Amino acid sequence: MSIHSGRGSVTGLPEWDRCAVMGVVNVTPDSFSDGGRWFDTTAAVKHGLDLVAEGADLVDVGGESTRPGATRVDEAEELRRVIPVVRGLASEGVVVSVDTMRASVAERSLAAGAALVNDVSGGLADARMVPAVADAGAPFVVMHWRGFLEGGNVAGVYDDVVREVVDELHARVEAVLAGGIAPDRIVVDPGLGFSKNAEHDLSLLAHLDRLLGLGHPVLVAASRKRFLGRVLAGPDGAPPPARERDAATAAVSALAAHAGAWAVRVHEVRATADAVRVAHAVEEARATGHALGAASARGAEGAR
Repeated sequence: MSIHSGRGSVTGLPEWDRCAVMGVVNVTPDSFSDGGRWFDTTAAVKHGLDLVAEGADLVDVGGESTRPGATRVDEAEELRRVIPVVRGLASEGVVVSVDTMRASVAERSLAAGAALVNDVSGGLADARMVPAVADAGAPFVVMHWRGFLEGGNVAGVYDDVVREVVDELHARVEAVLAGGIAPDRIVVDPGLGFSKNAEHDLSLLAHLDRLLGLGHPVLVAASRKRFLGRVLAGPDGAPPPARERDAATAAVSALAAHAGAWAVRVHEVRATADAVRVAHAVEEARATGHALGAASARGAEGAR
């Protein structure tokens, strides 16, 4: 555990002394924020290396868009998109996460050098996922998920979004543990934007301590999402385009880091890398101040 924040560490991954930065490489033609920009393998690998140069600690490679309304790609196409990029980045020493809901893609990616499986369904989309990850001994991100977002299947109705997300994540983590994945290899993710509206997302960010209470490191993936567009909307109510939400994303990254998140997942790395480092410096100053205050109090007591 970090002595400063309790954000924890994940067995099988490097241990960072601050909130880690996960850069995103979408090898898709239809991602909501940068679809098609890195669809070519060479361009995707170069982009991943650029993200690391800008401050990313690990890189999340995905070959299937999970935006609302997106249709699924077939297994062969997802493998074709993802595996060469994972292999290329891992061969350069990059810590690679694979963003997939398919066990076959996870297995092949781990064999190609990926270090982490990031499944937005938390293992619910493919019954083989949890056993595959358990057999590989890999770390696993369990995201809060209420089903595919095709055809308007949003299911975003909550009486108490924080309590329900925490309870549903707890149940899913228990299932993953029962499936053989070790507790020190589990990361949880509140699933911002998945079956949630802007108010839900903001409430979850305001109560990250409740998610940390699950006892596992927390990944926050807020980058460029709809709720930020809602927050930044102009007087006419129109949200700015996704790629104009990076400053807001960095603000969320600083807040999440301050709250104790293990990592933040972002498309534009440099601003967030700066934000988490500033948050860490403030943490360090607070810890130093507490230590100095305690020492001063002890000295004053001894002088009586």
